[in-house]
Amino acid sequence: MPLTADADIARLLATTRTIALVGASDRPERAAHEVMGVLLAHGYHVIPVNPQLAGQTVLGQSVVATLADVAEPIDLVDVFRRSEFVADVVEDAIAAGAKAVWTQLGVVDHAAAARAEAAGLAVVMDRCPKIELRRLGISRN
Repeated sequence: MPLTADADIARLLATTRTIALVGASDRPERAAHEVMGVLLAHGYHVIPVNPQLAGQTVLGQSVVATLADVAEPIDLVDVFRRSEFVADVVEDAIAAGAKAVWTQLGVVDHAAAARAEAAGLAVVMDRCPKIELRRLGISRN
């Protein structure tokens, strides 16, 4: 079961250091761009992942093409992709050794969530870390 209890989500956000943001955007009007900015402002190390932007920078961070290109341990994979792409992202997250997968509002794939959990990853589904940080009063600065 994906994490739903406030204490579990707060613990995940408190222990996370490195976030790979899949579906990163260089367009300020996009939610992925805004959320990445909030995560950076909260002190997280955010690695943007987007094959179309690989080699560029978003909010001062170097973009990589895939999760396999992330050269450091990943605590959390934040997924800004439509639901039909979540299964592939979960497989990549498992292969990359990520500790958790988080899907954004409206992004739901129960089978992919079960696969991630079976591989030992924590899962948060259909939530936004920007909203949860504020709602739970978590400040990492």
